[in-house]
Amino acid sequence: MAKFVILSFLISLNILSFPSPGLAISSCNGPCQTLNDCDGQLICIGGKCNDDPDLGTHICGGSSPSGPSPQGNCSPTGSMTCSGETKPTYTCSPPVTSSTAAILTLNDFDVGGDGGAESECDGQYHKNSERIVALSTGWYAGGSRCGKMIRITASNGRSVTAKVVDECDSRNGCDKEHAFQPPCDNNIVDGSSAVWEALGLNEDDGRVPVTWSMA
Repeated sequence: MAKFVILSFLISLNILSFPSPGLAISSCNGPCQTLNDCDGQLICIGGKCNDDPDLGTHICGGSSPSGPSPQGNCSPTGSMTCSGETKPTYTCSPPVTSSTAAILTLNDFDVGGDGGAESECDGQYHKNSERIVALSTGWYAGGSRCGKMIRITASNGRSVTAKVVDECDSRNGCDKEHAFQPPCDNNIVDGSSAVWEALGLNEDDGRVPVTWSMA
């Protein structure tokens, strides 16, 4: 009987010593399944707590200097269908390096253009004669790259600097604000006509592989 009481006591003590898994809060790079699993302003991306691109936080910058999420962990967060086309949605983009692989697309930043609403960075429309770009959500980083210059290099060896003025939304689309277009891929540099011209590229191609870096 004494052995049974001692065993019951030890089992009870062992159960009490383990915290409830629902109460566990993770910090940078800690495991997570929902938004509530991450501490403070962090967000759950690819099963790990990391900086929130929407808020532009850089709490985890020391442990992940090249971007909000490593290449292998930048997984879709969902999908969206419009005009019969289904696209994955993302909150992250590949890491930014000195030669970041991307797809250059063509955007009309002027009134009535396919860019939809005004540019997020300054709430204005822009002439397509300006060398300007919109970046995928992860690279836009909550607006932290607004007004900054990036250098884009084409496979023909030509390069150009352009100013970041907008986000190429990888999470939302198919509405008036996004000119009824599906969400952007997570590796897009959406450039004006002036950018394409400076790079000596044919706008009719629509999508061209390039590399980019901060200028």
